[in-house]
Amino acid sequence: MSKKVAEILVEVLEQAGVKRCYGIVGDTLNLFAEHLERSTIDWVHVRHEEAGAFAAGAEASLTNNLTACAGSCGPGSLHFINGMYEANRNRSPVILIASQVMMNDLGFEFIQEVDFKTVFKECSVFCDMILTPDQARKKAVMACQAALAKQGVAVLIVPVDISHGEVHEDFPYQVHHSKPTITPNSEEIDAIAKILNAGKKITIYAGSGCENALEEIRAVADVLKVPVAHTSRAKSFLEPDNPFNVGMTGILGTEAGYKAILDCDTLLLLGADFAWRQFYPDHAKIVQIDIDPTHLGRRHHIAFGAVGDIKPTLRALLPSLVEHDDASFQDEYVGRFNKAMASWKSHLVPGHDDTIPGSYLASLIDRYADEDALISGDDGTPIVWAIRHITANGKRRIFGSLLHGTMATALPNALGLKKAAPKRQVIAMCGDGGLSMLFGELLTVIQEDVPIKIVVFDNNKLGFVEIEQKSEGMLDTFTRLKNPDFGKVAEAIGLWGKTVRKAPEIEAAVQEWLAHPGPALLNVPVSPLELVKPPFVELKPVVGMALYSARAILHGRSADVLELVRENF
Repeated sequence: MSKKVAEILVEVLEQAGVKRCYGIVGDTLNLFAEHLERSTIDWVHVRHEEAGAFAAGAEASLTNNLTACAGSCGPGSLHFINGMYEANRNRSPVILIASQVMMNDLGFEFIQEVDFKTVFKECSVFCDMILTPDQARKKAVMACQAALAKQGVAVLIVPVDISHGEVHEDFPYQVHHSKPTITPNSEEIDAIAKILNAGKKITIYAGSGCENALEEIRAVADVLKVPVAHTSRAKSFLEPDNPFNVGMTGILGTEAGYKAILDCDTLLLLGADFAWRQFYPDHAKIVQIDIDPTHLGRRHHIAFGAVGDIKPTLRALLPSLVEHDDASFQDEYVGRFNKAMASWKSHLVPGHDDTIPGSYLASLIDRYADEDALISGDDGTPIVWAIRHITANGKRRIFGSLLHGTMATALPNALGLKKAAPKRQVIAMCGDGGLSMLFGELLTVIQEDVPIKIVVFDNNKLGFVEIEQKSEGMLDTFTRLKNPDFGKVAEAIGLWGKTVRKAPEIEAAVQEWLAHPGPALLNVPVSPLELVKPPFVELKPVVGMALYSARAILHGRSADVLELVRENF
């Protein structure tokens, strides 16, 4: 009995383990949608395809299972592009079914025709078109297999006439899930051990590739007497129950993590691809271990590089390490970290005149959120406050656009996380700019009845961009936003909504918001002049801030400068 290609595609997705498909239906996708409705796969109807891509990427990142998106021809599937970049950079297994105009119309600038192979090739591990019905199952399997094996985005382009085509001889191609364990060979293990055993001041810098390897990292740190710094994406995995933790480096990190890396003579770089070269030590020997061979030495020159999964590689390495006796380097930076964290916590207080700093709001969310909460933060100050002030306890997870750096991920990420984990509390820490960019997804929350908790850090501007401008000596330029009362907007569209403006009211409001059984939005006008202070002082931003202050005063804005000083210093 023959089958239509659309039916075969759905069968392959089911066999590959897909639970949900995010998108918006349209003419060239209608037959696929009809067969999807008959399947075990849930359709999540978003209001903008970009949000569907963000949601699918978050679900795939949490579960490590293949998650699907599907769009109509031309602009429909094109809208997924930003979210596909996000998912691919996060190594999230996502497949996009990009429906296309008819085969006979391709190449003639037909209405809504888009060359999807050219568009998506830079943000995918697989991108191809089904050319004949008989290719359908094989290419669908190849796409799913690539997304799972290479941990990234697969794009399968399906012309509408091919989707309706019938397959008479259907071979039983299937998706095979294989997760091999990869470790360096014995000679490489010996070479790594030789370098580490000779080091006097060693630091471990660990990234998101160290998920599930905390026990082994602690063991290595204990033997070598070294501090452990981590990237922002690794916080959820490496901060909990880690007595050797010294936090992050970079502008979001602590002085302890920043200096522990720069002052070492040997750096063990594990599953990390931190991009900014200036935060690596210039004179230390760097040993890098990563599952991706193209990552070795691409950010900074290294003394030795090896390919391997971090957990089994460290297990193989431990017997070859010589225990160090001197723990002074480790103790110094662990002590600095504890001092820095105590200083941060001491500043998590209401602002003067009962204003609400964003950092203080984040600390209250940290205090009252569930132990296993899933938290997504918008790019900018919300994700900074989340990374700095949400406690990682081994059960919580923090999600943000930390590699792609795009706006507007917090709300759609939360949609995908809640769909994947309906019994866990999911919190979206939204910026006012990020929320308003994909504002329509508040309607998706209602339509899909997704009980997520949304908080808006409403500072009436693109806050992080303004900080960047001030550090360059600029007055704020094109950063101001004219916002509605987001709490009243939430109420108007059918959500629980509330706006709190004064610090004495915010603690109770956070508890009420989190306790609400359905979806809820808490709008908080936060202190607009709170700065994100880096762990180090450089001359350029200091001079830039001074220039900004002088220019603000000359432009009659001395009150802004005074407010800036009151809030931060």
